[in-house]
Amino acid sequence: MGNEHFPARYWHMLDNGQIQCDICPRDCKLHDGQRGLCFVRKCEGEQIVLTTYGRSSGFCIDPIEKKPLNHFYPGSSVLSFGTAGCNLACKFCQNWDISKSREFDRLCDQAEPAAIAKAAVEHGCKSVSFTYNDPIVFLEYAVDTAIACHELGIKTVAVTSGYIHPEAGVEFFTHMDAANIDLKAFSDAFYHKLCAGHLQPVLDTLVYLKHESDVWFEITTLLIPGENDSDEEITAMCDWIAEQLGPDVPLHFTAFHPDWKMMDTPATASIALSRARDIGLKAGLHYVYTGNVHDQVGGTTFCPGCGEQVIMRDWYEILEHHISAEGKCNICGTNIPGCYDEFHGAFGARRIPIQVQS
Repeated sequence: MGNEHFPARYWHMLDNGQIQCDICPRDCKLHDGQRGLCFVRKCEGEQIVLTTYGRSSGFCIDPIEKKPLNHFYPGSSVLSFGTAGCNLACKFCQNWDISKSREFDRLCDQAEPAAIAKAAVEHGCKSVSFTYNDPIVFLEYAVDTAIACHELGIKTVAVTSGYIHPEAGVEFFTHMDAANIDLKAFSDAFYHKLCAGHLQPVLDTLVYLKHESDVWFEITTLLIPGENDSDEEITAMCDWIAEQLGPDVPLHFTAFHPDWKMMDTPATASIALSRARDIGLKAGLHYVYTGNVHDQVGGTTFCPGCGEQVIMRDWYEILEHHISAEGKCNICGTNIPGCYDEFHGAFGARRIPIQVQS
């Protein structure tokens, strides 16, 4: 069951007796008993331990489109869970009650990796998703769960900021089949001001995923009015994606809602998301989506070959599906990059809380 003293990886001893955590670019330097900014990795007895191994904030079954992933077995269900803590400090966090939790009694659900994999099979899920808070901070638990999932034929998904050191990133993503990377902005000033982080490590993660891994990944950017939604910044980001990652990486622009420490910032207008989508398409990106608003066009996958709707979505419901198991447009035969199966109907938009028994 839950283990508050699980030996962590990626750290080293400093000459002054402190221990530096090497999981992410934050490089927290800790004395015995201190915790990193993520709060869940702790210096204990001349090592770093993970204090949330085997402990979850809850388990739900979701449509894969909620991650959001639109090209990874569309219509399938995913068993989703997270723990507590995060290695960024985003003032606009929409899961702050989990990611910023300092009360571990919130982690009321306990489950070993094998039990999670078994539950996914029993509930007919195609994949297990590490989400709600950033799985980078519970790497050891996520990796062990991913190994257990793969032994039973279950895919794995990471929903993450991508704020991770390269060495740890190689291990982490080796065990993931798909990822949604939260590219919060295309400005280091934004990352510094609103996230207490930096942009470049995230860009490095994206380049690694594209050119050195087999992970299917998509990108999400939460558009915040007056912070990261200028035409100039969106254009620069889309141009970078097209040049460095290619036109086939799906990009999701999602709407901000006032939360955490940005309650006075207005919600994102639907027209701003549509404008950002148009900028992405003009930059040459083939698959640009909108989210957190009702926008059937912005949620639909169009074939870049014939222009027809190959997956028509209404929120998280799939109304039409015209992609073969081989990833081809059924209308013109153009390849639609992603991961697909024979489509026999979608899971639907519902979210189902479940209990996982170890």
